[in-house]
Amino acid sequence: MAGVALEVTDLVKRYGPRAALDGVSLSAGLGAVTAILGPNGAGKTTLVEICEGFRRQDTGQVRVLGLDPGREGRRLRPLIGVMLQQGGIYPAARPREMLELVAAYYANPLDPAALLRRLGLLEVAGVPCRRLSGGQRQRLSLALAIVGRPAMVFLDEPTTGLDPQARQAAWELISELRRDGVTVILTTHYLEEAERLADRVVIIDRGRVVAQGAPAELTEAGARRRLEFRARPGLDLAGLAAALPSGHVAREVSPGHYVVEGEIGPRVVAEVATWCADRGVLPGDLRIESRSLEDVFLELTGRELRS
Repeated sequence: MAGVALEVTDLVKRYGPRAALDGVSLSAGLGAVTAILGPNGAGKTTLVEICEGFRRQDTGQVRVLGLDPGREGRRLRPLIGVMLQQGGIYPAARPREMLELVAAYYANPLDPAALLRRLGLLEVAGVPCRRLSGGQRQRLSLALAIVGRPAMVFLDEPTTGLDPQARQAAWELISELRRDGVTVILTTHYLEEAERLADRVVIIDRGRVVAQGAPAELTEAGARRRLEFRARPGLDLAGLAAALPSGHVAREVSPGHYVVEGEIGPRVVAEVATWCADRGVLPGDLRIESRSLEDVFLELTGRELRS
């Protein structure tokens, strides 16, 4: 990691007998998008609020852009932007007024009008915020978080309630922030969003970090994948099974539909191709099915519903 923007070490936060955070350690790179994932009640909100300086930990250390958010909040606040899921928008104010007000707090803000245009809010710029739709309020919250040109921005569920066009616009904006060197800390329940945007993913469950790494590292580590292809039905798979590494299984799941299961690497693909070639078989629709980030998330945190 070229530089560290966020470093959390052995963080503990208790509410009575319950540990919301139980020894959390993680880091986020400068100018990178880091997604923090977890089921409801996993500790994400508590962690992010401590990093933002809104809550204090019991033990452990946090450094945000080299500063302690609990003790050096006055120095840190001008450097970060915070997007809240709820609150922060005055119901009687208008989007243009809100954005111009927040922009006035910063030395070199983005142009509020351009930001309103970019997020599709120009037509409602003069409408009281209480009359905005949920998606419009969400886009305004995103604009408020980034108008001050922060070095780091915390985005809490930034695309909740957005239609596909607005979600795509938000994703493009987040990607632009990354290209401009802004560090993005993203919490989201959209696993596709994290897989698409994040350089690094941290999965938290029951107050502990259960996995962290690049999305590709998490989906490929120890993964049992499937190689599938189609050919004429009834091929004798005994020779293929013998050629494959130990632990791999080859079977015909339906007439002409063949599957090889296990850790699918270059050697396995080569063995399948050679076996087919030796029998004069041209495999059709050959593809490798990998785990998604959602598969990894459910494997680590379980499939039961959380309140």
